[in-house]
Amino acid sequence: MPAKNKIDLIAVTETEFAKLDLLLDSICDAQALYLEPDDQQSIKDTIAHRAHWLDLFFVWYEAGLAGEDIQTPAPGYKWNQLKAYNAGVIEASRSQSWQDILADFRAGHDKLLSFLQASDDQMLYTAKLYPWMRNWTLGRWAEANGASHYRSASKYIKKVLKHQAQPS
Repeated sequence: MPAKNKIDLIAVTETEFAKLDLLLDSICDAQALYLEPDDQQSIKDTIAHRAHWLDLFFVWYEAGLAGEDIQTPAPGYKWNQLKAYNAGVIEASRSQSWQDILADFRAGHDKLLSFLQASDDQMLYTAKLYPWMRNWTLGRWAEANGASHYRSASKYIKKVLKHQAQPS
């Protein structure tokens, strides 16, 4: 159930980040880079993806403030093309180290949290505040790119770590 106000949004963002960050603190480089035999995404790739989408939220927001026409999720992509878009995001991050990915992700979270704390309910929960938001509020977009992504990353990472711990 999406948050309905700033206080709830900050709470869910902090809670889901804390759970994920605790997992991330326990992951070594080898675990972060491990790929399941039938999977195309490592833990490092997952966190690079989440860091990118945190940044993307601010790209949309700042372009909206400037009155620019924004195509979500990105120019040249439709929502039904996310698999291809995200593959490019992951490929672009492959040259970065696990530690750099973690730092980018944590910085993105800190930026999101600061943004939420500086915002008010009217800004976060007014429908159609900017054309790019369509029927979602800014708070809902922030939750989708923040807390919801943190939750799904935690679930995926737990699955990968469990599989890594099983004897071959």
